[in-house]
Amino acid sequence: MKKFYYFISAILFSGLISCSDNNADTIIDDNGKDEELTDGKYPAGSIVWKKDTVIILKDHFLVNKDQSLYIEEGASIIASNSDLKPEIVVLGNLYSMGTAKRPVTFTVEDASKNDRFSRNWGGIICGFDSKEVVMQHTVIEYGGAQTTENSLSFQHKLFKTETGEGVPAFHFCNPEGQFVIKNSIFRNNAEDHIYITGGKSIVENNKFITNGFDGGEAINYKSDCLADIAFNLIYDANTNAFKFSNGGFVNLQSHLVCYNNTLVNCGWRRPKIKGGSIWLEKNVFVELFNNLAIDCRWGLKHSIEEMEDESSVVTPNFYYSTTQTGVEQMAANSAQGIINGKDDIYSAFGGDKNPLFANFTQQENININVSANEGDIPALYNDAWSFAVKQGSPVFNGATTSLNPHFSANGLHFEGLKNLGGSEFKSSLPANYFGAFGI
Repeated sequence: MKKFYYFISAILFSGLISCSDNNADTIIDDNGKDEELTDGKYPAGSIVWKKDTVIILKDHFLVNKDQSLYIEEGASIIASNSDLKPEIVVLGNLYSMGTAKRPVTFTVEDASKNDRFSRNWGGIICGFDSKEVVMQHTVIEYGGAQTTENSLSFQHKLFKTETGEGVPAFHFCNPEGQFVIKNSIFRNNAEDHIYITGGKSIVENNKFITNGFDGGEAINYKSDCLADIAFNLIYDANTNAFKFSNGGFVNLQSHLVCYNNTLVNCGWRRPKIKGGSIWLEKNVFVELFNNLAIDCRWGLKHSIEEMEDESSVVTPNFYYSTTQTGVEQMAANSAQGIINGKDDIYSAFGGDKNPLFANFTQQENININVSANEGDIPALYNDAWSFAVKQGSPVFNGATTSLNPHFSANGLHFEGLKNLGGSEFKSSLPANYFGAFGI
């Protein structure tokens, strides 16, 4: 397999960005010379990281406003500066176009992977004018650096405007923009996997594995969002699998349709009131249904001081626990903000209503209240696990298909992909079972 190498340092950084000034893009071919792209597939002024390239980030990388970065299948982007902790700041558009066999990977050097929360790069931070992001078959791992005055996101006043803040693996903030994340993997990011404060989105068929050193959600949405969030697996989120809030309200009340997700072992390492499976607050409008939560610290919780919109739908969902402690911490408790939906299904005792997973056995030292990053924390994720279910599973009783996602009929259209095919994305319809996988 042919590989190309970019070494993006402080010197080469400005040169690569400026390639758009002459309306020509350059790549480094296998002979080390510049080659002009003339096929017209990508818009003039775009940055293109070609298939199977290895991009070494020694410095921050900026995609300017009205510019697009296209990343082809098999490309690997490796952050390699543990002092600076590079960030990718996207003021324009981003299209990460991996395939099942050749995903795009954002990662760190092998030496930094000994610590699952190494924080040696920041993540992908989009600007207020970023219009489109598509990530298909993309791996984003080992992010979550804490900002300094040298951080590109801090200099552009993005995400949070103070130094010392841990940045999410992916952040989008344009209420007029849109993004899709499909068939991708987020893992070992020290803060939130994704943190969203605006726009239309589809987040579907992904794996969100182990996040948050001492806080952080797997999927965190604030105000000004319309989203379909479905058929995802979330494993070992520090705080919640989902935190849904209308905090930061500007123009639009967030309406989030969240269905057919599987949540496993979330909230163990966060002893706060919010740590658990799903948290709702601040007048967010949600439709939660067909989700399957397994051995999470709490069941569904909300802020008792700033509740979700009273029109929200929070049932039916399926809550399974292998322990009596888990059963007790899923039970409705108004003082603690734990909600039970009228059509929800719960374990009556530890091990009751076992979903019968195809290949997953819970660890023997289970402790949903471990409250630390040491001791009996959730086991490291095993790629051999399967959260599909066997014949006879109770997850096929009580789910609903009567609720409608935002973008199942009329999808999201991406102008930047019109010359590449597949420019429209639609949300999948709800399935007639709980969880992400079925049989």
